[in-house]
Amino acid sequence: YTGSNLKAERNKIMTWIILGVLALIVIFVIVSYNGLVKNRMQTKEAWSQIDVQLKRRNDLLPNLIETVKGYAKYEGSTLEKVTELRRQVAAATSPAEAMKASDALTRQISGIFAVAENYPDLKASANFIKLQEELTNTENKISYSRQLYNSVVSNYNVKLESFPSNIIAGLFGFKAADFLQTPEEEKAVPKVDFSGLGD
Repeated sequence: YTGSNLKAERNKIMTWIILGVLALIVIFVIVSYNGLVKNRMQTKEAWSQIDVQLKRRNDLLPNLIETVKGYAKYEGSTLEKVTELRRQVAAATSPAEAMKASDALTRQISGIFAVAENYPDLKASANFIKLQEELTNTENKISYSRQLYNSVVSNYNVKLESFPSNIIAGLFGFKAADFLQTPEEEKAVPKVDFSGLGD
């Protein structure tokens, strides 16, 4: 080989190396981007599972309120609070907002079930028993779905913060998802006030 031929060969090899590196970078960007999109979609899907259960519970509550009204002389404020919290859950614009109202609603529903012990006719009502079972089952599903959501969010957020996928996340504007946390004051055992209730 002459000097010019060697130089041409070296240039050709360098060109292939550069193209190979660029191809690897492009593949890495595509794979990382698609992985982040998949994780983000899993987060949305996990939230949708909670949302389905919240809507199901909201659909059951009017029947519970009517059933309780028929048997127990509740203070109007107890059932009004359930109605208001139900509205807040339905009107929430973020998972955190929905779960805050949902947690408060869960405590109110638990209070209704606890106070129902004072009303034998209500406790024995087939409609009340069926609603209690359905609502308890729905609460369990919400609790499970909440744990699943936080697990999926954790995986997604770890990917957002891990090198080198954090570079792709920054380039394409991926944002961390928020965990569904229960505020300390909402972790207290619900207190049921029996005063003001009729016999």
